[in-house]
Amino acid sequence: MKIFIGGAWPYANGSLHIGHIAALLPGDIIARYFRAKGKDVLYVSGSDCHGTPISIRAKKNNVTPKEIADRYHNEFKYCFEKLGFSYNLYLRTDDEFHKTEVQNIINILYNRGLIYEKEVEQLFCISCNEFLADRFIEGQCPVCKNNARGDQCDACSTILDPLQLENRKCKLCNNEPSIKRNKQLFFKLSEFDKELRDLIRKNKDNWRINAINNTERYLNEGLKDRAISRSLQWGINIPIKGHEDKKVYVWVDAVLGYLTVGKKWAFQNHRDWSGFWDNETRSYYIHGKDNIPFHTIILPALLNGAGINKLPDNIISSEYVTLEGKKISTSNNWAVWIPDIIERYNIDSLRYFFIANGPEKRDTDFSWREFVNRNNGELLGVYGNLVNRTLVFAKKYFDNQIPEGELNPYINSKIQLLYDEVGQLIEHGNLKSAIEVVFDFARRINKYFDEKTPWITINTDKSECANTIYNCLISIANIANLLHPFLPFSSTKVKRWLNCDIEVWQYIDLEIGTTINEFDILFERLDKKIIEKELNKLVHY
Repeated sequence: MKIFIGGAWPYANGSLHIGHIAALLPGDIIARYFRAKGKDVLYVSGSDCHGTPISIRAKKNNVTPKEIADRYHNEFKYCFEKLGFSYNLYLRTDDEFHKTEVQNIINILYNRGLIYEKEVEQLFCISCNEFLADRFIEGQCPVCKNNARGDQCDACSTILDPLQLENRKCKLCNNEPSIKRNKQLFFKLSEFDKELRDLIRKNKDNWRINAINNTERYLNEGLKDRAISRSLQWGINIPIKGHEDKKVYVWVDAVLGYLTVGKKWAFQNHRDWSGFWDNETRSYYIHGKDNIPFHTIILPALLNGAGINKLPDNIISSEYVTLEGKKISTSNNWAVWIPDIIERYNIDSLRYFFIANGPEKRDTDFSWREFVNRNNGELLGVYGNLVNRTLVFAKKYFDNQIPEGELNPYINSKIQLLYDEVGQLIEHGNLKSAIEVVFDFARRINKYFDEKTPWITINTDKSECANTIYNCLISIANIANLLHPFLPFSSTKVKRWLNCDIEVWQYIDLEIGTTINEFDILFERLDKKIIEKELNKLVHY
């Protein structure tokens, strides 16, 4: 069985923050797990280099949109690599291959009668002398009355038409736009109601509840055809005669990236791209809840319309992350920026916190106090402590070798069961529970160490002592292996120390008499003084 994993494409208009990584990290964990299982995995993503946010940033900075896209795409790549994201290919939407493939799909949809021309009312800014893209329009959401942009309300997740907004303003000049008629191309989304309802029924056990609820809500409200063209200067040219002056709407451009980047990877690696888009493949789509309709409605409708029958199987849609009890606000600098923290903190400490405190079923809060406490109390106090005390003991009393021992039946059976239990949890996107199960086992082995008192038995019953350390070392090797998808850097260290540096999702044995390699502290204790220092960096609003 092949595994396809698509991570959401971040807008290349600003740096990544903790909310982005909390939503996207599950993709890497799932990819690493399935590779360890021996599956053929294709894990892809890229930077969304088109769209209005980039144009807005470019105008503010008095540079071209491409300069903004280049800057943040390169920054994204660096951040993802530093965080250990194991993408097979990370592309960008202004890649020429992607552009051509998107235009080909639009032609297919048009030739199948799924795209048509329609004259519509659009908002036009007289001061800026241009039709306004949705994100250039701000106003009040007609549903919840919160501030919203022209295509979606982040507060209540309603997909909007800019004309629905109340008290509309142009984001560029703050003037009220006027209404003008303009011809655009529309995709017949309304024709896919049955296919999308069937998709939900088929995959109810594989989608997170927020994805099911939001998608059913959109379907019950009635699907509406959506414009696929926009009167913009930046984006992919519409390939249809009479509309060459327009660009592909960014929601089409970005979601089709999963297919286009998969194709490009296949061509680069002399593989058949269609092998990852058939019914034998299991697919995962990883994103935040604000992107649910784009992955559960728009993407499957576009794929189905273009003749691709492989629709999303697993939807891993995260809730939001708040910061110190408040909503993240990039404009107010109420955010923790990824380019900053990846240079100053242990990467696995960050990965651990984003999963153990992950927004899987409800919004979660990032607080510096909690980050420090979890690092010191769990990573260091549980996992790091078990590794350090056992390896130090083996070095001091057993010539730094794996001592001769007999595997405890309970420990043996528990490890065997853990691979099945943790694997099932990962496959269903329950990563928080998966890592908790492994740490619970590490706590049990710490307790086993204490109860067996090897510091006493080394003098009274060396055979019994050797047996204790042997069981602890076997447990550590397998804990590291089970944690590898979550904490790849520290897990690799531990497995190298124990000469079992392999990535397979199965029980790891250790050869008696093998010398333990040079080792050091697995996790450093964080000084609680950093809590106040980090809080002082935030701009309160």
